[in-house]
Amino acid sequence: MLGAIAGDVIGSRFEGRPTKSKSFELFSPESTFTDDTVLTVAVADCLLNGKPYGATFREYYHRYPFAGYGGRFQIWAATNQEAPYYSFGNGSAMRVSPVGWFFPDLETVLDQAEQSAAVTHNHPEGIKGAQAVAGAVHAAAQGKDKAAIKDLIRNRFGYDLDRSMEEIRPGYGFDVTCQGSVPEALIAFFQSEDFEDAIRNAVSLGGDSDTQACMAGAVAEAYYGHVPPDIRQAVLSRLDQELRQTVLAFEQARA
Repeated sequence: MLGAIAGDVIGSRFEGRPTKSKSFELFSPESTFTDDTVLTVAVADCLLNGKPYGATFREYYHRYPFAGYGGRFQIWAATNQEAPYYSFGNGSAMRVSPVGWFFPDLETVLDQAEQSAAVTHNHPEGIKGAQAVAGAVHAAAQGKDKAAIKDLIRNRFGYDLDRSMEEIRPGYGFDVTCQGSVPEALIAFFQSEDFEDAIRNAVSLGGDSDTQACMAGAVAEAYYGHVPPDIRQAVLSRLDQELRQTVLAFEQARA
């Protein structure tokens, strides 16, 4: 899941200041983790320790209240609201990558992705976005090639994955819906040459940069087999001790 966190950290400084270029410094003093990282780690904590998704998301919200959450999530978490809020935002998809690594078979991955999404994002598109990212991570971690991963996502979820980055980039803007950002993040991965290129592709869309790089990075880590050591070190150094410990514990558990 470090690939997802790397995408979040690298993309963070471009949120609200989008770029359409792939030529940028990966890290700056502004590069930091956001809610994407916090909730990704929360999902990992749930899987490692058998904790419930909803209560754990609230726990992490209160631990990191200024990480940049969406407005509806913030109200849900801060008021201890029990009911989900029928969201189709990409918050369900940005946090789900640990699920793709953790379970041995696809159907369990998709079921757990739905469970992780539905405590907040119980709209069909919110669930579909989470399942698509988790399914892609799982397939990549199982050694499937890009054609097989693309067929899986297209056939199960109906996303249009045949567009090129050059077709998408010029007219694409900030979109926090699953249906308007998950396919594009996956395309950024499919058209990448290596892990770093997947992150650069996602950021260069000029959309919800941290979340799209988070989703693309999640699949890219699973497919390319690792996060490059220099990126890994730069990302881990930006996490506090608690987040870093959970990331490393999750890596050890899945090894």
